[in-house]
Amino acid sequence: MSEPRIRLGILTPSSNTVLEPLTQAMLAVLPGTSAHFARFRVTEIALSPAALAQFDDSAILRAAELLADARVDVIGWSGTSGGWLGFEADARLCRRITEATGIPATTSMLALNEILASTGVTRMGLVTPYRGDLQAKIIANYAGIGVDCVAERHLGLQENFAFAAVEEARVERMVREVAAAGPQAVAVVCTNLRGALRVPLLEAELGLPVYDSIATVLWKALHLAGAGMAPMARWGSIFALPAQAARD
Repeated sequence: MSEPRIRLGILTPSSNTVLEPLTQAMLAVLPGTSAHFARFRVTEIALSPAALAQFDDSAILRAAELLADARVDVIGWSGTSGGWLGFEADARLCRRITEATGIPATTSMLALNEILASTGVTRMGLVTPYRGDLQAKIIANYAGIGVDCVAERHLGLQENFAFAAVEEARVERMVREVAAAGPQAVAVVCTNLRGALRVPLLEAELGLPVYDSIATVLWKALHLAGAGMAPMARWGSIFALPAQAARD
């Protein structure tokens, strides 16, 4: 008898070109598990009214309903907008997705916050490609849940498509720089940034966990879907966290 298939539904910013191939590469170690993507329009990351309006729940819900047609087991928002909109925005979105589709939902940021809480992290390093004003919002929102960003690096970029052009080596340097401040963990926050596949190398070098936002949503989605996690351990310490921590 063949093993049951697990289908993950992943919500994707329309101009993102990184998260799909990286997600597929990471899941390739799990036979019978597949990712299915639905896009909604996101072209810039900023605090202007037009940029913030891109994350209106109605547009995201339409994309989620299309994923539901594929009978996915979980719907994950592989995006980091909750970092500056506020984490309650992500929690509300997940509730609305489940109400509309009957499918459990999660997000990159809610998963990251769950990991930080379950591992007792209160001192975090933060790496993003974002503008300084938006970075400040993320830092303030983390302070609001008791997590101090002891060091941060950002690139001052606004066009979402441009984030994908940042080379892995640049991301690695930023992680090393914030790690020098002695955080308990480093978060790479942006799902159009090339960092997830370099996490094992960085963790071995730095001796501390590195949580990439492409990986965090997969961690939570896989646990919600009841997938075996052991093969995913090659992608970083996040995937060794026990299933119970993901369900709490």
